[in-house]
Amino acid sequence: MIFVTHNRHKYEEISKMFSQNGIALRWLNLEYEEIQSESIEKVSLESCRRLSGDVTEDFFLEDSGLLIKHYGNFPGPFSSYVYTTLGTDGILKLMEGIDSRGAEFITVISLFFEGKIFQFTGTVRGKISLEKRGEGGFGYDPIFIPEGFTKTLSELTADEKNTISHRGRAVSKLIEFLKKHNVF
Repeated sequence: MIFVTHNRHKYEEISKMFSQNGIALRWLNLEYEEIQSESIEKVSLESCRRLSGDVTEDFFLEDSGLLIKHYGNFPGPFSSYVYTTLGTDGILKLMEGIDSRGAEFITVISLFFEGKIFQFTGTVRGKISLEKRGEGGFGYDPIFIPEGFTKTLSELTADEKNTISHRGRAVSKLIEFLKKHNVF
């Protein structure tokens, strides 16, 4: 199976889950243009549609977003841009003095399989921490505390994170689909 992404961290995270399930994963390190939309599902779907003419084998890609409730689910599908411009420090600054810190992460995987596109969504609810904590993970992981936990995603082990994270949940659904269709 081919995973199309330019993000090494995402590839390493997903590759580990595939490997644990006995499925070989190949990385197609490819930058591609994404549409601008307020829907993570639509961004993922349209990216998959556009690449389906360029990638000659079945493949999948994913799009993720951090949704901060206080700010009307900002940054959502613009999370990557906000991360590169503001970073986690900028998000923490925006959240200064705000008691309502509820947030969620969403990942939408779009799989191009046998000429059709299938989508798998994973969500994890939680809150924005008061400070950056932890050395693991990447992106917003140091400032996101999953519901039911006191640690940020960066403070969890890779296996703990993959079990409860938005990406881990979406990948689990994808792996279940691939096994059901004997794709390995």
